Amino acid sequence: MSSSPTRTPFPDTEGPALRSPAAASAHRVRAVARRHWLVLKRSPHRFFDVLVWPLVDTLLYGSIGLFAAEAAGDGPNAATAVAVYLLSGTVLWHLVHQTQISLATGFLEETWSRNVLGLLATPMRDWEYLAGVGLFALVRTAASTVAVAALAFAAYAFDVTRLGLGLIPVAALLLASGWAVALLVVGLVLRYGSGAEALVWGALSVVMPLSGVFYPITTLPTVLQPVAQVLPTTHVFAVGRTLAAGKPMPWGEFAPAAGGTAVLMLLSLLALRRMLRTFRRRGLVTRYS
Repeated sequence: MSSSPTRTPFPDTEGPALRSPAAASAHRVRAVARRHWLVLKRSPHRFFDVLVWPLVDTLLYGSIGLFAAEAAGDGPNAATAVAVYLLSGTVLWHLVHQTQISLATGFLEETWSRNVLGLLATPMRDWEYLAGVGLFALVRTAASTVAVAALAFAAYAFDVTRLGLGLIPVAALLLASGWAVALLVVGLVLRYGSGAEALVWGALSVVMPLSGVFYPITTLPTVLQPVAQVLPTTHVFAVGRTLAAGKPMPWGEFAPAAGGTAVLMLLSLLALRRMLRTFRRRGLVTRYS
């Protein structure tokens, strides 16, 4: 006569170490916390909210404060200089930020509505879809930027047209930078799934404090200043501030701005193409079906 197998008790109800209700509750609480820790550990992009945002805020507001403190000793024109930095930076930042957000969220709408498979089933080419989303993103960006510029003029008498004709190439470079970042983020979402969606709202924000949007990059920590010099957006914002101050076009800043933006766009397109190829080869579209 065979004996029945020994039944292993559930540790949260029958184990000797967890016989009391309080101990069982503590065990379940630790289990839930461990579950979320494992999710965080296996998804590095989730560390964005944990570590990156606090660092970005510290750099941004710390550098603004240092810039204002340094400018305070420059005489009666100090307040005007700080205002030009802040207001021109705000208007120009919305150009690149809204472009990136509009293009990236335009694609996310397809994932949220489970329409990615439907798109792949149509004769639409990749560039046609990107062009359509980019056109809509351009309209959204124009509306947002006009609203910001109008408020800056009405509330603070800051006229963005003081940049003159130089505003056209500056805006073009910022739009291209926004598109480049958006294409890279779209590729990451295709490759790694919905967990990478956090980068849609955060990727460009990491660039903001390093680009000297609201202050000269000399106020950044010394170790970060070489990194800032590599970013094309740093030179674009430097050109914008120079023009806003009524000075002629700084070609020494415009050249690396244009060249760096072209390189960034090329790298983003290549990365998107590679990740899209992986997306199709591995059948990752099933995530959105």
